[in-house]
Amino acid sequence: MYQVGNLVKELSDKHGHARESLMPILQAIVLKHNYLTDEAMVEVARELDISAAEVYGTASFYTFLDTQVKGKYVIRVCKTITCSMKGKSDIIQTIEEMLKIKVGETTPDKQFSLIETNCIGWCHKAPAILINELPYTELTPEKVSEIIKDYMQK
Repeated sequence: MYQVGNLVKELSDKHGHARESLMPILQAIVLKHNYLTDEAMVEVARELDISAAEVYGTASFYTFLDTQVKGKYVIRVCKTITCSMKGKSDIIQTIEEMLKIKVGETTPDKQFSLIETNCIGWCHKAPAILINELPYTELTPEKVSEIIKDYMQK
């Protein structure tokens, strides 16, 4: 677990102390620490003078605002109908077999997390995934296997 320290104060000084600052502050915390702790969400609520429930509700609504520890590489598989029609299931199966985890899980070594998420904006090149912020498109089982192998060697 990370220390919240003065981070929330610094971020609210930078982004503002109003309700409108909630998303940029939460995004900055996730960018820096990879997830939001309960302590961080309570501190954000205190700093913005809103309820902790509102902060948690916002964080839990958006799949990119993780509230649990994730792996070094977060693999987000697009679950739209377009990706489903173009082979998303085969992509997930390949990743699950390679990493020996299921959707929603993290590898024991904390290197990879596999999750499904709503549209990532690459429907025109489906099926698609994001690994952290990098998109990979027009995937086949072979192509995703090579991508995952590359990340395993990092």
